[in-house]
Amino acid sequence: MSATLNARALTVRQPWASLIVEGRKDIENRSWPTSYRGRLLIHAGSQIDPQTGWRAEDLPRGAIIGEVALVDVVTNSRSRWALPGQYHWVLRDARPLRRPIPCAGRLGLWPADAPPANSPRSRRLSSRSPAGPT
Repeated sequence: MSATLNARALTVRQPWASLIVEGRKDIENRSWPTSYRGRLLIHAGSQIDPQTGWRAEDLPRGAIIGEVALVDVVTNSRSRWALPGQYHWVLRDARPLRRPIPCAGRLGLWPADAPPANSPRSRRLSSRSPAGPT
């Protein structure tokens, strides 16, 4: 993984997270924009999108599974993945990890170097508000 200390992570439901890191999904739809551009670690959330019909046993969950470059955020992408009324996060240069890195996800963009949710450091930080949209 080539993430820098300033890299951010984004939790995405499966199967979308796997499709992103495989380079098959080039847009992530969000209800909010971000000014962040750069490497973005993709964390596969613990939930599977129920509308897809995919089985939980078939996909990694609760782990960082790869990285992409977030190159732009637009509202008019022509990608087949772009949904109307959403911000389209434009993703490039997908790189899956050989082995997923288990960790808890968070809402919004979160620091890639954040401590695991059950570590002593995270318990000390738990009184702070979580990182929301940037």
